[in-house]
Amino acid sequence: MTDQTVSMSSRLRQFRLSDKSFATAVSVGILVLMVIFLVIPAVSILLRSFVGDSGWGLENYTETLNSGRIRELVGNSLTVSAITAALAVSLAYVYAYSIQRTNVVFKSFLRIVVMTPLFAPSLVQAQGLIFLFGRNGAFNRFFGFDFDLYGFWGIVLANTLYTFPYAFLILSAALAAADARLYEGAVVMGAKPMRIFQAITLPSTRYGIAAACFVSFSLSITDFGNAIVIGGDFNVLATEIYNKVIGQGKFGLGAVIGVLLLAPAVISKLLERRIARGQHALITDGSKPLVIGINRSRDLAYGIYAYVVAGMFLAVPLIVLLASFVRLWPYNLSFTLKHYSFDVQNGAQPLWNSIVVALATALFGVVLVTIAAIVVQKFRTPLRGPISFLAILPTSIPGMVLGLGYVLAFNNPANPLNMLYGTFPLIVLLYIYYNHAQGFLITTTSLKQISSTFDEASTMLGGSQLRTLFKVTLPILWPTLVGVAVFFFMRAMVSLSAVIFLITPQTQVAAVSVLQLSDRGANNQAAAFSVCIMLIVLAMLLLARSVLWLAGAKNITLIR
Repeated sequence: MTDQTVSMSSRLRQFRLSDKSFATAVSVGILVLMVIFLVIPAVSILLRSFVGDSGWGLENYTETLNSGRIRELVGNSLTVSAITAALAVSLAYVYAYSIQRTNVVFKSFLRIVVMTPLFAPSLVQAQGLIFLFGRNGAFNRFFGFDFDLYGFWGIVLANTLYTFPYAFLILSAALAAADARLYEGAVVMGAKPMRIFQAITLPSTRYGIAAACFVSFSLSITDFGNAIVIGGDFNVLATEIYNKVIGQGKFGLGAVIGVLLLAPAVISKLLERRIARGQHALITDGSKPLVIGINRSRDLAYGIYAYVVAGMFLAVPLIVLLASFVRLWPYNLSFTLKHYSFDVQNGAQPLWNSIVVALATALFGVVLVTIAAIVVQKFRTPLRGPISFLAILPTSIPGMVLGLGYVLAFNNPANPLNMLYGTFPLIVLLYIYYNHAQGFLITTTSLKQISSTFDEASTMLGGSQLRTLFKVTLPILWPTLVGVAVFFFMRAMVSLSAVIFLITPQTQVAAVSVLQLSDRGANNQAAAFSVCIMLIVLAMLLLARSVLWLAGAKNITLIR
């Protein structure tokens, strides 16, 4: 063996040793952050639920579970969420079918319209419904109707609008995959359209339906904004946590309700995963793409349905926009810009706070989920399993529960990180880890599409893992990371329930301002704040899309 060969082997061993140390250090660092900002807050909720006035024990559980009110609240939450899921999934299925399986015109427009709830805080749906159907809403005031919106059905309708986009995205993906051979065979055998739907289409999308049901149910049972704005005297578990913690300062009882709220979310997630394991591939190498034939009566019927639904989704933000430009809804409809002067406590500062927090969340969120995804997909360390598990754990933790966990964990003088409490950095970290799972899954999916031959070639040429990441992996991955950054920005601008317990007068954000203004009856100013939030999110989406278009990455989806 020549000296040159020995020298090359020695350098490769050094690179491998350096790579191993680097991978271990990064893995430990990312795992420590997950434990501090995800596991400890979740555990703090559980531990605090066992601490009553007389010390450790089941006092809080006994007081809560023996209360007739809590049984009523559980029943209310389950009923509202079940009906919401049924409505959202049923309506979204037909809407997705209209776009994927018919020749309805302007499909891109129809897709964008039903995504509007994603651009605003969840309570904007309740806001819009109140302006339309409330006691002083447009239909009651100007058309002589007598709708009683507040209460059970108000929450159901608002949550249906809120969860519809998530159900639509899942069902649209499920309906997009189809093997034309099955449909051709059914037609040859003389099957009617309804029979084909029952025998082929519906069974092939059952996993998508199940996933959409579980997602809609989880989002509804953990939503706080719609319930508190439009619920009236009808209370659910999410509003009860707020009342116990903010209104009464009973953190122990709030923690118990948090555990109760966590249970259905976790169960629905486990059921979704169990059902998904049984899914099989619908498209194989012998499949033929389904071509949508011309059927004027079918296309007309589905087109009417799609545009009626789209009209409902347009009506909500448009009525909120209109209310922001009138002096006093609905008594004085003269045009004014006074509500955009934000002559309220803190003025427009919450909007600027939200923008700064959202930008920081986007920047640091992308960094953290990318590192976590690289650790799981590229590094071969014993910590891959725990990191992968913790990375998707937030999908099972409601925002209000995690936010309360942050209060209990970091508003504790014994915690060395107590200095973070009441600051913007802690809010940024909460937003990052609350939305961590979605960003991680998107990034991991893109990493899986990058062949390992790039890493192997780099290693053979003597490149370290760090050099390979910066020279090979990240340049390929960057368009996806732009999409993930936009996702984090959007969620930080519109999320309400996760941050409601962490807000102080100095750290006020726009979504909370909307809630507080609505709560004290300043609906026009609340509408102006909502409009500003939606415009900021849309501006960021357009900016990111422009960057991707100029860079030639035109096929990246920014809303997932």
